[in-house]
Amino acid sequence: MSTPSFSVVIPAFNEEEYLPRLLDTIERARERYGCEADSVEVIVADNCSTDAAARIAADRGCIVVSVEKRAIGAVRNGGARNARGAILAFVDADTQVHADTFIEIADVLNDATVVGGATGIRFERSSPGIKLTFAMLVIAGSLVRIAIGERPTTNVDTGVTFCRRRDFEEIGGYSEERLFAEDAQFLIDLKRLGRRRHQRFAPAMKAKAIFSTRKFDKYGDWHYFPLSARMIASALRHGGVTAWARRYWYEER
Repeated sequence: MSTPSFSVVIPAFNEEEYLPRLLDTIERARERYGCEADSVEVIVADNCSTDAAARIAADRGCIVVSVEKRAIGAVRNGGARNARGAILAFVDADTQVHADTFIEIADVLNDATVVGGATGIRFERSSPGIKLTFAMLVIAGSLVRIAIGERPTTNVDTGVTFCRRRDFEEIGGYSEERLFAEDAQFLIDLKRLGRRRHQRFAPAMKAKAIFSTRKFDKYGDWHYFPLSARMIASALRHGGVTAWARRYWYEER
């Protein structure tokens, strides 16, 4: 069995509705990249799904890994532990990847001065509330960048996040204690590793992923703003953030 170039890790909890759509876009991206089928392995880290997500993944030729801990960082790490590819790419099950994803990632990581990157996103639909939410995310991301000594940007470091597997292992992967924002912490850790080596974090913005608006469809296009206020209020109460995060990100689907 040949060693794949890419390992795509997809965390999944009851994602039978969205997973086939993502897998279709990954297949188109693999075909556009022009590599052999086994050069891109797809790992679905199943987090105790009660629907057909795991069966769908297996039927589509994915490697299915069972992860019981209900924390998104643990799910991502569980998938990564089973990866064989030199490059790890992490994407959520309700996302759709760009057809040039693997071309762009390979091009970015062909530069030894780059430690990793992200494709960025565009929302699958737009509205004033969604546009303003994206602007809020850009501002929040820029504040984080400033805090760790980087320049602010108009991009959001999300979508498909990628790095070399050896660097993922060096920083210890994702935090398994966080119920949310584990992706932000991972990027901070990866960027700090890069700075120690005089490497930079690079975007692959020519291959932006399509970001699902299902939370907006469910809670409303302006829901991030009262949600942020409730999160701050919850932080002032013991255990409040944990309860809030479980309701918002870990509810039954």
